[in-house]
Amino acid sequence: MTSSGGAVGYGRWGNPSWTAFEEALGVLEGGHAIAFASGQAAIAALIEPLRVGAVVTLPADAYLGTRGLLSDLETHGRVRLRPVEVTDTGAVLAALASTELLWLESPTNPMLGVVELRPILAAPSRAGVTTVVDNTFATPMSQQPLAWGADAVVHSASKYIGGHSDLLLGAVITAEEDRRASLLAHRTLQGAIPGVMESYLALRGLRTLPLRFAQQQRTAQELAERLPGHPAVTSVRYPGLGSDPNHDRARAQMSGFGAIISFVVADAETADRLTGALELIVGGTSLGGVETTIDRRRRWPGEEAVPAGLLRPSVGLEHPEDLWEDLQHALSSSFNV
Repeated sequence: MTSSGGAVGYGRWGNPSWTAFEEALGVLEGGHAIAFASGQAAIAALIEPLRVGAVVTLPADAYLGTRGLLSDLETHGRVRLRPVEVTDTGAVLAALASTELLWLESPTNPMLGVVELRPILAAPSRAGVTTVVDNTFATPMSQQPLAWGADAVVHSASKYIGGHSDLLLGAVITAEEDRRASLLAHRTLQGAIPGVMESYLALRGLRTLPLRFAQQQRTAQELAERLPGHPAVTSVRYPGLGSDPNHDRARAQMSGFGAIISFVVADAETADRLTGALELIVGGTSLGGVETTIDRRRRWPGEEAVPAGLLRPSVGLEHPEDLWEDLQHALSSSFNV
């Protein structure tokens, strides 16, 4: 929004830093981007237009923040939730007949399920259904869901887009100009505006995203291939592994397998000993930065369906051998206690 003289008339309406970031991210995703104060604010902006009582179909293991917001809205009679196993394409398609908003993640957080986005987004039965894809884990470097028919893509730009664990920012990208205008009006009226410095930092992060993410994926693949060989590890989920149940689907749909791994050890106590023994890898729930972090997801309320011993490393830019040495030592220490 501008004044009659052509300059931005008020700080909540816009500024050059937002515009530069939005233009760059929009090009990467193939649409028009709107930045928000956080990923959660971006999620809320997409949910807000729903009528009272609307049915929302979402992953049973969706991002905790998304589930928390939607569950709160359901408690207050605002929406009705239909959790589904989104890797079951038939179940998703069957749910479309009575759905108004289909919320998808691929890969999912933290189980790394891969959704068959193309057939779902192209399904004739999705007519009249708004479809949103959380593309935070894949990034536009691996997939662009708007090209397959998604109505909107959402990002926590705090993660891979920013890339340095030093900002809080979210974004929605849509190919529809009317939807973009509606999102802009929501942001302006409700004040969910991003900081100028955060937008500048996110734009800085976009400049190195292709290089960072390519290296992070290579290292994640290497670590994921080594982890099953350690006796303390009971299972590993990573779409780049040939043994992963979603490997073929990921190969057909993505140009890379991401930089998140999920692996399981015996129990919560073993997992906590492991994280306590790490020296290079940092314990923390955030992800997508240049440093490798690890989180035991079951420790968070709302993640009761996750295996107690599941650990979710977000692979950074450290040397692969340094990371493996740290993991191997911690795994052995926890396994031998």
